[in-house]
Amino acid sequence: MTVLPEPAWQALQHAHETRVRAWTDPHHARTAHGEKHPVYDFLFTYYGFRPAWLRRWHPGPDVILAGTAAREFLRWPEYQETPDGVALNAAAAPVHRREYLDWLRRLLTAMQERPAFFGCHGLHEWAMVYRQTPDEVRHNAWPLRFPAAELAQIVEANAVCCSHYDAFRFFTPPARPLNKLQPTRVDVPQLEQRGCLHANMDLYKWAFKLAPFAPSQLIADGFELARDIRAVDMRASPYDLRSLGFVPIPIETTAGREEYERHQRAFTARGEPLRAQLIALCDRLLAGGS
Repeated sequence: MTVLPEPAWQALQHAHETRVRAWTDPHHARTAHGEKHPVYDFLFTYYGFRPAWLRRWHPGPDVILAGTAAREFLRWPEYQETPDGVALNAAAAPVHRREYLDWLRRLLTAMQERPAFFGCHGLHEWAMVYRQTPDEVRHNAWPLRFPAAELAQIVEANAVCCSHYDAFRFFTPPARPLNKLQPTRVDVPQLEQRGCLHANMDLYKWAFKLAPFAPSQLIADGFELARDIRAVDMRASPYDLRSLGFVPIPIETTAGREEYERHQRAFTARGEPLRAQLIALCDRLLAGGS
């Protein structure tokens, strides 16, 4: 157990909030003005982890917070008092959460061992607007880079091979038969692979689902990775977002597909240590005790 004096953990708490507010404050400002952002809103609406929760700092297991101010953490039932201060109770996870920890550990370990695939070229976003009318397109406040018929030809001329269920489920009905795989929720542990942009974005989701046991730095690192991935994901999409500062990655060309794959490989490398931390955290919580 590491004992952090009050000034030390409060400095960490302040640094975390400063870091996170660089992301949450602009979101709050847009919300207050009724503005929508096709890239960054996704991180708060789809994932559903509130900005206020993202700003909260938690030290993670095996850390004791010294000083009287640490008693503020006792409002969460996962914390307990110790002779040296306040700490998380690693054995406090209820049965249903331990079942989730076991499932998550098996998923992340399988992904760690499974070869990464880098040949999807981001066609999932194209499949989500395939054969749609302008009114049906999700982000129809922004233009598409191609007319509907030409966009459809691009999708049909390329191999669609999405392995990520939570992307595939948003494919349009005509696009689903074009995918080489037909993933379901049950298939996730068998199909999820670490070369997938969305699988690496989901490291943020797996981290915040373990809050307050997950250290806030891990959650923030996951958010930062997801944010960077989301920008590339939408740059490689059929949307034209140059007016927002997002230069397209033209995956309809050889050069664009090569650029997309370079990003995939870089994001996969960034995700590896986060995945390893999540596996170690699952092991720690499944072991329980202190």
